[in-house]
Amino acid sequence: MADATPRVDQWLWSVRITKTRAEAAELCRSGHVQVNGKTVKPAAKLAVGDRIETRVHQLERIVVVTRLISKRVGAAVAVECFDDHSPPPPERMLAPPVFERDRGAGRPTKRDRRRLDELRGRNRRPQR
Repeated sequence: MADATPRVDQWLWSVRITKTRAEAAELCRSGHVQVNGKTVKPAAKLAVGDRIETRVHQLERIVVVTRLISKRVGAAVAVECFDDHSPPPPERMLAPPVFERDRGAGRPTKRDRRRLDELRGRNRRPQR
């Protein structure tokens, strides 16, 4: 039995915007999926022409539904089911900063660990 109006989580998974349907449902439950400007639950029904805005793996995705499907399809077919209006992804740094230590220098000191955390983007120092 083909579903004429698939669920949002099912459609996001079917057109390969998310890797799993559970991931798509979690995005909806956490409020990261909007259909036509309104936050929706995973069971919300879709229609052709709906505009879906979501944030998947720190990337903003904005798509317009052109075809309704409820089963996962190949990548070539999935691309035909939506028009992508997403902004281009940010450019990657060619060479990320590297934390170097001499071989056999022993365990990193507290100062070394702080520098390593800063390079990884994890500033854990409390604000005073």
